[in-house]
Amino acid sequence: MFRMIASGLALSVALSDAAVAEDFEVKMLNRGEAGTMIFEPAFLQIAAGDTVKFIAEDRGHNAESIPEMMPEGAEAFTGKINEEIAVIFGAEGLYGVRCKPHYAMGMVMTIAVGEAVEVPDSYLEGRIPKGAMKRFEEQISNL
Repeated sequence: MFRMIASGLALSVALSDAAVAEDFEVKMLNRGEAGTMIFEPAFLQIAAGDTVKFIAEDRGHNAESIPEMMPEGAEAFTGKINEEIAVIFGAEGLYGVRCKPHYAMGMVMTIAVGEAVEVPDSYLEGRIPKGAMKRFEEQISNL
């Protein structure tokens, strides 16, 4: 009897956590309010367990994580060109996201997972194209 009650309680907790997770949509666009080759919105602050769906509104785009710009223990993701991808962000921290074909043009976004996210010292290190660097700097100013 005790095991059945404990199992039921564990299931309730698991279901209640899933019920509070939110879904967000990010459009991949050739042109938007902030210019050309953009993710809209370009910055999100979400909770661990939330899902972000990347929608290819215009052709020729994908969404993929930048391995050097992810929290430790986070799972990398790579969407196919012209296809939607839904990603559940489980690890708290800062994620850099790019459209691989348009990375040099600055098509990037930042996703902050958690409430008190800090920018790691190494976040903007490495080989980041000039246009992408400018947009990343603008995006992390939201923190």
